[in-house]
Amino acid sequence: MELWILASFAAALFQSVRFMLQKHLFQGALSASGATFARFVYSAPLAVLCLGVYGGLTGHLPSFPNLTFWSYGFIGGAAQILGTVCTVTLLGRRNFAVGLTFIKTEVLLTVVIGFIVLGETLSTMGAVAILLGVAGLLVLSGPVERGHGPIWRRLLSPSAGLGLLAGGLFGVAGVCARAASLEVASDLAGVRALITLSAITTMQMTGMAIWMQIRDPQEIKRVFCAWRTALWIGLTSMAGTFCWFTAFTLQKAAYVKAVGQVEIVFGILATVLIFRETIRPREWLGIGLVSLSVLALVLWG
Repeated sequence: MELWILASFAAALFQSVRFMLQKHLFQGALSASGATFARFVYSAPLAVLCLGVYGGLTGHLPSFPNLTFWSYGFIGGAAQILGTVCTVTLLGRRNFAVGLTFIKTEVLLTVVIGFIVLGETLSTMGAVAILLGVAGLLVLSGPVERGHGPIWRRLLSPSAGLGLLAGGLFGVAGVCARAASLEVASDLAGVRALITLSAITTMQMTGMAIWMQIRDPQEIKRVFCAWRTALWIGLTSMAGTFCWFTAFTLQKAAYVKAVGQVEIVFGILATVLIFRETIRPREWLGIGLVSLSVLALVLWG
């Protein structure tokens, strides 16, 4: 099995655990912004430390990244912050597995964003897979309690809006992360991923710290008070993002995100076994359609 596929599977697993921890904090101690900030404040220092250790052990790091790297990193980092806020808010509205499936529309949106930014294309079967995924979204976008009402009203529901927005933002983040990593002068995918991870997470931590200090300084204190859980969010975030970035350096963002849809399976297990939430038949159908679209992208995209 190719390295980028293994990295994508690992990233999906780490990300599932992180989302579960963030859902727990959001429903208890922190706001959506606080749960998002916890991800970066506990992961950025670790990423920089790992980069320093690597440089110390090897005595070599690639040359300082150029302005294009920082531009893509800034845009992708900002998009990831906003996408994470939308994600945490969405997971507080709907059950864990369905919330993740809404967010996983990112694989469909990443196709479009990847074409616009990097000129990356898919095959005809890839387009068919996208339509299948849209069908799954239509099924999932019904109201929480009932599936009645016109399609346009379902698509404009708060849950669907948050899911689409999060998916689009994560699509931008993924494509920009790939574009940034390609600017790093190294033949080693892990090194390029580590440098990109360190730079982006540091920018994210700094930006969110400034914003929260202005808007809600007490929330920063609550993040540090919740360190027992927040620290694990940081660790899983760093591990997952490193795996994502490693995969991005080796393969198109759309294909990486497609393989990462295995996270839906992890989400179903978490919904039933951990959160003790019920998945309705209609929601199973929607999850199945989106999962089929992902499988089609992997096999024939």
